Amino acid sequence: MSDTEIQEKQPDQEKRARIASGKVVSNKMDKSIVVLVERRVTHPVYGKIIKRSTKIHAHDANNECLPGDEVTIEEIRPVSKTKSWALVSIDERATQV
Repeated sequence: MSDTEIQEKQPDQEKRARIASGKVVSNKMDKSIVVLVERRVTHPVYGKIIKRSTKIHAHDANNECLPGDEVTIEEIRPVSKTKSWALVSIDERATQV
């Protein structure tokens, strides 16, 4: 097979969902949470490692998350205009005050 030919997707190869983990910052919506996902990037000129963050709206079907929980989420088909991620597991519960 040459480099110019397009390889067709094999039936046994399936697309894997992206997975992210972060901290719940809001659960005020019904069946929804907002997760703050932090990542580290290198500055293109100075080479310093910088923290960057993204807020992701995720589907929480059972309303079981509380602010401060560490959670794992995965990408799914769009549930609404802003939600295309779903809760997979709660890794660590927030301490109750």
